[in-house]
Amino acid sequence: MVAVFFLALKKTFMKLILSRKGFDSSAGGCPSPVFPDGSFYTLPIPDSGSKIAYRDIRYNGMSVGHLVASLTGDRRGGTRKAHLDPDLIAGALPRAPGWRPCLGQTGAAQGHLRKQQVGVGDLFLFFGLFREVEKQGRAWRFVTQARPFHALWGWLQIGDIHQIDEIADGDLQWARYHPHFHGRPDRNNTLYVASDRLYLEGQSTGLPGAGVFSTMADSLRLTAPEARLTTQWRLPGGFYPGSADSALSFHSNLSRWQRDDDHCYLRSASRGQEFVLDTSGYPGVVSWLRNIL
Repeated sequence: MVAVFFLALKKTFMKLILSRKGFDSSAGGCPSPVFPDGSFYTLPIPDSGSKIAYRDIRYNGMSVGHLVASLTGDRRGGTRKAHLDPDLIAGALPRAPGWRPCLGQTGAAQGHLRKQQVGVGDLFLFFGLFREVEKQGRAWRFVTQARPFHALWGWLQIGDIHQIDEIADGDLQWARYHPHFHGRPDRNNTLYVASDRLYLEGQSTGLPGAGVFSTMADSLRLTAPEARLTTQWRLPGGFYPGSADSALSFHSNLSRWQRDDDHCYLRSASRGQEFVLDTSGYPGVVSWLRNIL
């Protein structure tokens, strides 16, 4: 079993999943914040069934509850429940022994991942909606002239996959806090646990198998600089599809794509959580991953 695990991580080609996660206009009501020093934080979406309150979560010494209350204008925002998923930052909560970064998925999104044959060794690259903020007194406010944009914020390479309804009562005790353990029985409910180390093209990068980017950079932005809509993306040219069949999932209509020298432009889907690309035909994408990770 251990040998199979390492072979999966060391496979030359993997699937890349651009995974939409965090606050936006429909889930949470606003973008996540980019702070004046360039650091940024992805606000977990609301979830009334979760056992985690926003005020329980910490980021760089501050209460995420305070952030949510400030940015949404909801005075009770800190007491509301959060869907902390993916959960990538060890210091966000007190942790049980053995904790590992993880992601839960179910419903149509999990069905799509299964159809795309996503498995151990494949890489989630998370993106969300962001906007610059500034401090006003004790509260945070969005910068009036700043426009929201899509950007990458973290990653998780799959080390283990568990069907949550099949996990024995005594197993994975460290994960029992996770929101996907507190819903109704659902045989589609799946937990993706991070690998210990990140592998690209069969070689260890020396990076952890999951993490978040510390500072917002142009290389992480997906929304094109001149775009009117956040869904108008500028990507490295290596993403341009060779055919409709091999294109990023949800984006097989080639009229969505446009070449432009070293880049390509994409009218990205406004709906859908998981966009999957088999990198076997896209060597330029793997090179790009090495540059941003």
